[in-house]
Amino acid sequence: MTHTIQPNNPEATPAPDATDIPAAAQPKPSPAPAASGVPAALKRRIPKYSDLAPLMQFKKPEFSKEARLKRASTIWELRDIAKRRTPQAPFDYTDGAAEGEITLRRAREAFLDIEFRPGILRNVSKIDLSTEILGKPSRLPVGIAPTGFTRMMQSEGEYAGSQAAEAAGIPYTLSTMGTASIEDVAAAAPNGRNWFQLYLWTDRDRSLELIERAAKAGNDTLMVTVDTAVAGARLRDVRNGMTIPPALTVKTVLDASYRPAWWFNFLTHEPLTFASLSRYTGTVADLINSMFDPTLTFEDLDWLRETWKGKLVVKGIQTVEDARRVVDHGADGVVLSNHGGRQLDRAPIPFHLLPEVKQAFTADNSDAAIMLDTGIMSGADIVAALALGADFTLIGRAYLYGLMAGGRAGVDRTLQILEKDMARTMALLGVSSISELTPEHVRLLNK
Repeated sequence: MTHTIQPNNPEATPAPDATDIPAAAQPKPSPAPAASGVPAALKRRIPKYSDLAPLMQFKKPEFSKEARLKRASTIWELRDIAKRRTPQAPFDYTDGAAEGEITLRRAREAFLDIEFRPGILRNVSKIDLSTEILGKPSRLPVGIAPTGFTRMMQSEGEYAGSQAAEAAGIPYTLSTMGTASIEDVAAAAPNGRNWFQLYLWTDRDRSLELIERAAKAGNDTLMVTVDTAVAGARLRDVRNGMTIPPALTVKTVLDASYRPAWWFNFLTHEPLTFASLSRYTGTVADLINSMFDPTLTFEDLDWLRETWKGKLVVKGIQTVEDARRVVDHGADGVVLSNHGGRQLDRAPIPFHLLPEVKQAFTADNSDAAIMLDTGIMSGADIVAALALGADFTLIGRAYLYGLMAGGRAGVDRTLQILEKDMARTMALLGVSSISELTPEHVRLLNK
């Protein structure tokens, strides 16, 4: 059936007489305005109960851990919860950085100082956040970075992190300075993708022992950190008298009185030790300065490449030249990182370095993976890094805030927040998969 539109000819069709129109179909006159000139709909009246009833949806207050975590919709809100529930020394160890903390501040500002450039009229009904890193799939383009002393932040420590990563389908990296052993983490997350982070010691035999244990436990990637020739000046730790294990002083006892749950967990679980090291007592800086090797060179990287048969990643890359050089010495990937601002203050910002490294690797026809950490506090940060050339990202503080806020459930919440952020950001950018992100989607404003 076709419909023909008649020309607008008022003489062809006479207007109907009002008497021909049924009463129900005749237009109703608008109500006359009130004498005051105020429309009737805007006149004050006493509300009826029937009007108020749909609005009165009072809920019983919830104070459980689950409810507390559910109310957090950003990593910053998890940080606020973590600060309330964690003693000052371990919280500041996580939250702080070196010297004036300039590097950390700049790293976070770098992610804020961008402009997204969205495309429109794209089908974004389904968002795929999966990717591949170092030859294996990851459900999200983010993994958990190595963090030391993790059970000091919250008693579930590395177990919570590795199990949350396993459940999320992403890699988890255990630190040499972790408080759970290589074997225990592997047992806690047997189906997870576990990586091991290594500090090369002056004692190569002890380094070799850790490498062999990591391989035997099923770790497929070794991440060697190269930016800790000496300890950075982490002044919050100095002021707090930070020691391992935490010391019971008048200050810490008073601090604990406001955070009884943390101390109850700390005192009723296995004593805090470095699971990969022998028992050590002293300050963090003393440990680093006595254990790490300031004589490391690229020849040591060659030794490591010959020794380790899995994927080898070098963490702590802060120049294009070093990124290229470690790949020439056998690295399968690099982590652009300034150690979360915890070593050299005023260090290069990984996010700013990223496009240059990507350009250099492209020119070299290198397929080495480019990973990035430092400053990530939202899924939008991750999307921006991927658009500018990162293959993968790592989070440290962001996951530790979740851990301190609620143990394993808090880490789960961290990953849920980041996943939701990423999916929303990509949809608004007009892309439905990681592979569609390009530098055209991000503009650096004031680099």
